[in-house]
Amino acid sequence: MGASRADKEIYFEKLKELLNKYPSIFLVNVDNVGSNQMHQIRVSLRGKGVVLMGKNTMVRRALRSILSEYPQFEKLLPYVRGNIGFVFTDNDLKDIRDIIVANKVAAPARAGALATVDVTVPAGNTGMEPGKTSFFQALGIPTKIARGTIEIVSDVRVVVAGTRVGPSEATLLNMLNISPFTYGMTVIQIFDSGNIFSPSVLDIDEQELVDRFLSGIKTIAAISLALKYPTIASVSHVLVNAYKNLLALSLATEYTFDGAEKVKEYLANPEAFAVAAPVATEAASDAPKAEEKEEEKEESDDDMGFGLFD
Repeated sequence: MGASRADKEIYFEKLKELLNKYPSIFLVNVDNVGSNQMHQIRVSLRGKGVVLMGKNTMVRRALRSILSEYPQFEKLLPYVRGNIGFVFTDNDLKDIRDIIVANKVAAPARAGALATVDVTVPAGNTGMEPGKTSFFQALGIPTKIARGTIEIVSDVRVVVAGTRVGPSEATLLNMLNISPFTYGMTVIQIFDSGNIFSPSVLDIDEQELVDRFLSGIKTIAAISLALKYPTIASVSHVLVNAYKNLLALSLATEYTFDGAEKVKEYLANPEAFAVAAPVATEAASDAPKAEEKEEEKEESDDDMGFGLFD
């Protein structure tokens, strides 16, 4: 039974209220997420975010009804398909993402389910009776009989990530009490202040962003200098290069100016600059010694081992 008109109006108002209140939205997939697990996620997000679920047709209709007032939310429509929900927040995006994906539960393999990871059956004793050896042979798993039970000789990958779990593989994994998959809420896209992007963007380090920004500035400056086209990135380089040219001209000619005088003096008498630094250092180091000697002299003159009235 579909939602009543009153329920739809309540949902529309709720969605509009949340869109107005929160600047950031996580579009999340809730495949294989049970009601108890969903409750735990809501509890962990309490005070930090709000989870809102709804039928896709109703969500699309609600979004379209507000596009005239909020056109930026049209970017959400292409992602409203499958088991999709929203998590609204105004907290740090990385922290909220971590809370969303942290709640996972182990789940057994089911025939026809899409494998999210490779599944390997480890070597070792299975505890099963020898009568089930043919079952392992059908799956190409090498075994031997040890102490009256079936033992798997080596690790065998039975399911490849991205493929469907077959009936035989599902039966085997359940017989071995292996629950290879974990299910939980996953983030599909993030909408933040009018922009929509992949959650992988949150994994980019801030220093990497700074390095890329600086690399871009250097590239712009290099292109600007090569084309002799002034930009903000190249102005400082143009000024420094012009100053270098002035110094070169001053050194090659009799013309001089304040900035070039010290350079000319250094080139004319480099030994003076080489000697000046050590002398200054020695003078500075001798000053404390002179002060110490003066103090010792004053003490010896004043004291001499006698009191004032001796």
